[in-house]
Amino acid sequence: MSRRLALVTGVGPGTGASIVRRLARGGYEVAMLARNEDRLLALEKEIPGTHAFAVDIGDEHAFHAVLDRITGTLGAPELVIHNAVAATFGNFMEVEPAALEQNLRTNVMSLLHLARKTAPAMVEAGHGAIIVTGNTSSWRGKSNYAAFAPTKAAQRILAESIARQLGPKGVHVAYLVIDAVIDLGWTRAKHPDKPDDFFIQPRDIAEEVWHVAHQPRGSWSFNVEVRPFGEYW
Repeated sequence: MSRRLALVTGVGPGTGASIVRRLARGGYEVAMLARNEDRLLALEKEIPGTHAFAVDIGDEHAFHAVLDRITGTLGAPELVIHNAVAATFGNFMEVEPAALEQNLRTNVMSLLHLARKTAPAMVEAGHGAIIVTGNTSSWRGKSNYAAFAPTKAAQRILAESIARQLGPKGVHVAYLVIDAVIDLGWTRAKHPDKPDDFFIQPRDIAEEVWHVAHQPRGSWSFNVEVRPFGEYW
């Protein structure tokens, strides 16, 4: 029997790679998407059953071409994790309008293209899941997040609209808010005085993604939040 196929965007060294490892351990073949081809190829060698597809998902034509390659060579994914993110910071007077447009392409338009490409096969099969990873900016617009928070809020609302359309057709769509500082090399360097439990671990995010993606039909979640126990919210 062939393995189930999952597709993960935004496969970086932290959350994305941890999600790929969890899915592979759970029996999935995994198509990995990110801009950094060297990183993807290294993961492809490390993790059996994974496949590297280097692409800038903010480039609509390149993204569609890669999605066609994936379905043409590996088949239709039954699980999609949209983890890619573009972020630019500054207040509304500081940020360049082009930065907001770029973030919108990566955070919102790519979700639209991804769902339109992958959902029809899920609906036809009668099952599937699309999980989008987000953060607290999807709920509030801080001063310095003028080019970022609007795109994450739009992403969450788009995901909710997709969920309401696809849920009755057997396809689970959920939005996972990561209200935390993820434990990475650069975040440790930025917060050198913080204890270990200040950070959220990428592997724990991956476990929650797995859990939500495999919830029974009688108890699906849409809005899901994860944060360290000491996080102020």
